[in-house]
Amino acid sequence: MLLSKKWLSEFVDVDVTPREFANTMAMTGFCVGGYECEGDAIDGVVVGKILKIERHPTISKYFVCQVDVGNGVVLQQVTAATNLVEGGYCPVCLPGGHVKGQPPIGDADFDGVKSSGMLCSLPELGLTENDFPYGIENGIFFIEEPCEVGQDIRPVLGLDDTVFDMEITANRPDGHSVIGMAREVAAAFGKSYKGHEPIVKGGAGNIEEILKVRVDAPDLCPRYTARAVKNVKIGPSPKWLRERIRAGGMRPINNIVDITNYIMMEYGQPMHAFDIRELIGKGGGAEIVVRQAGEDKTFVTLDHQERTLSPEILMICNAHEPVGLAGIMGGLQSGIKDDTTTVVFESANFYGPGLRRSGRKLGLRTDALAHYEKGIDAQMTLDAVNRCCELCELLGCAETLDGVIDIDNTGYKQRVITLDADRINQLCGTEIPKEKMVEILKSLQFDVRDDDVYVPAFRADVEGIADLAEEVIRIYGLDKVPAQLHKGGTPQGKYSPEQKFERQLVSTLLGFGFFEAITYTFISPRWYDKIRLSETSPLRRSVVISNPLGEDTSIMRTTTLPSMLETLSKNYNFRNPSARIYELGKIFIPNDDVEVLPDERVILTLGTYQAGDFYALKGVVESLVQALNLAPAVFTACRDNPTFHPGRCASISIGGKWSA
Repeated sequence: MLLSKKWLSEFVDVDVTPREFANTMAMTGFCVGGYECEGDAIDGVVVGKILKIERHPTISKYFVCQVDVGNGVVLQQVTAATNLVEGGYCPVCLPGGHVKGQPPIGDADFDGVKSSGMLCSLPELGLTENDFPYGIENGIFFIEEPCEVGQDIRPVLGLDDTVFDMEITANRPDGHSVIGMAREVAAAFGKSYKGHEPIVKGGAGNIEEILKVRVDAPDLCPRYTARAVKNVKIGPSPKWLRERIRAGGMRPINNIVDITNYIMMEYGQPMHAFDIRELIGKGGGAEIVVRQAGEDKTFVTLDHQERTLSPEILMICNAHEPVGLAGIMGGLQSGIKDDTTTVVFESANFYGPGLRRSGRKLGLRTDALAHYEKGIDAQMTLDAVNRCCELCELLGCAETLDGVIDIDNTGYKQRVITLDADRINQLCGTEIPKEKMVEILKSLQFDVRDDDVYVPAFRADVEGIADLAEEVIRIYGLDKVPAQLHKGGTPQGKYSPEQKFERQLVSTLLGFGFFEAITYTFISPRWYDKIRLSETSPLRRSVVISNPLGEDTSIMRTTTLPSMLETLSKNYNFRNPSARIYELGKIFIPNDDVEVLPDERVILTLGTYQAGDFYALKGVVESLVQALNLAPAVFTACRDNPTFHPGRCASISIGGKWSA
């Protein structure tokens, strides 16, 4: 979320450096991903006044201008621009200064005529016609704002703001607004928060005479609020509004659209403006119906794209057809036009998960959807729409109708939590006085009465005493929490007997030159055929995987032998001259009761080739048994194992227990 320092200063007075601001906010849980001083891209650019314009003596397409840049300095500049005006004020880059994306500007010679510095256009200052509608992008920018010759251009054009890129966590949707961040900044710096209650004059009629609203899907639209303005005059927004829209990362369009975007940034409440002509149904009256798409198959959005609808997608409709995707984007015909005279402002709350699913199905993502899907406060729709009308009156671009249509299905009841100071100190490991806790909670706009804390509607994430403790400690200061050991003592790390046994086993095998192999525990049933297991062998009874990747990985192994042989085979095929490999791998023996999990056993498997004969491997086993302090191993010839040569196979018994 982009946060303008100028805009923020309307609600809280904080005079600190950007770095101090970032460090303090990070300690309260709101990290600053970065910040930008808007005017840093330009330097040495001042307001100049063109005193005289003449044709270049030899190059017909050039003009020679005498420009007053203040302090009695008059520069001569050569330009090919054709929109020059004697007496006009324009940005001038002095010699040694620089504009956006260019190296420092110096002196130049145009066929014997010296030119010092440069007259600037909008793109060279990082601006567009949207920022200054009276300017042109392919020519010199002439300033209509109040200014003086020689004045730094940045404050004149509103390029003296600092914009912070705030990283807002998913549980704090209130942080996606200037007002929400102002509350946090006021608490973090111990300043007073200056809230604003919208005041609407009205008096231009009554909204109920021209509009009706019906919500057919209250579970997907908990609240729908609407107001209307008439005698609308579409035009550019004033400079201060355009500056804030630009600082918020959006493009100024016109006064009505800019107001709705302004409210979304200020309150975090997405808005939409409907031309009332698109809400008039077959009966002649304007009506808004909030319903699911149902039988509607396609819809053309403001970006001129035809969208394929699913029946469950929530739509904003007039009496007979959709005019907008609820909470996502308006329809092509519902947008504000140059001849729009009456506008209906929608300030609604929609079910976030439902909108997110709709956005994915449509392949569409907007700023409004990004706000709604996080779960914004349904109680601010009325303040947001009133602020919208207040701005219309402030800008003189419309007259507000009396009355508000407000359909509230939220059933909102303010949450109350008992303030237990001892429990909070116990959770935080602190000794914060109760009076300090009350002070912190009040600075965050919580209402505290005796031992009851009334949670504001915009803090839906605060549900219990642990959440209150978090609010207290993050403002009090995590760096002030005393460091201490756990009361139960610091546990001493040590190996379990099983871990000690395994480490001794591995250490011994490594000493004999063995390398560890790790293989998959799921195999193919065909691998049992490769080791010549009989059809009646109990080892063929395996756990079958419900959703295998394929036939080769469809069962859980009951023996590690096929895996070891596969590993040895690969090493041999890769032309390794010899190999000594071990694996501590699991096998899975199914139970007779399918509801019981299989028996998991860890098996040690040794495999070699070209690294000694039968007796060398027998010696390794004997040494391993001795290193593990086990009873001596007894080897007995085994002639009925179908996998091995009958004269080169033995069973091992340790302490009277035979190997599998």
